Amino acid sequence: MRKLEKEDLLLPQEVLLPAGVHIGARVKTKDMEPFIFQVKPDGLIVLDIRKFDERIKIAAKFISKFESPSVIVVSSQSYGEGPVRKFCEVTKCVPIVGRFLPGTFSNPAYASKLKPKLVVILDPKVDRQAVTEAVAMGIPIVAFCNTDNSLSNVDLCIPVNNKGRRSLAVAFWLLARQILRERGELKADGELSVPIDDFESKEEEVDQ
Repeated sequence: MRKLEKEDLLLPQEVLLPAGVHIGARVKTKDMEPFIFQVKPDGLIVLDIRKFDERIKIAAKFISKFESPSVIVVSSQSYGEGPVRKFCEVTKCVPIVGRFLPGTFSNPAYASKLKPKLVVILDPKVDRQAVTEAVAMGIPIVAFCNTDNSLSNVDLCIPVNNKGRRSLAVAFWLLARQILRERGELKADGELSVPIDDFESKEEEVDQ
């Protein structure tokens, strides 16, 4: 991947590449082709980190327009629990981690029914129930998508390795920082007081 100037990206390549944010899945969909940088001779699919960076900025601007309690962040996978919880702690959005109960968005008789204005999904292929209900209720969806994801029900895609522990920690940390900058809670060049390490799921959580 060609060297980019430091000021071109929200985080330097020296942070992004070791975290593996650019590592694609084993397959690619037609929807995700615009976000692919290259397919290496050994079959490794590489996402374009410039497009990842651009979409983080766009997503942060979009998410910042909503009141925090109306934004729900969903991950049913153990590797997403740490970054989602810490992201929501920092941004004051609402996490749903673990099993997504059917009817959470769509069943008016469900006592714990939620009425989000925006849903952020860690993996639309894995969190299909949340996607289906958000679509049925007309709720826009921002999703972290790897090369194997379909974008048919996604309003805004953030192309990233959405299965790596470190990759997700970096992505959610970066999105949180950019949202706070957009809200004016941080200066334009302000930094989070919470380090990236705190966004990373622990190995024991992922192994469960």
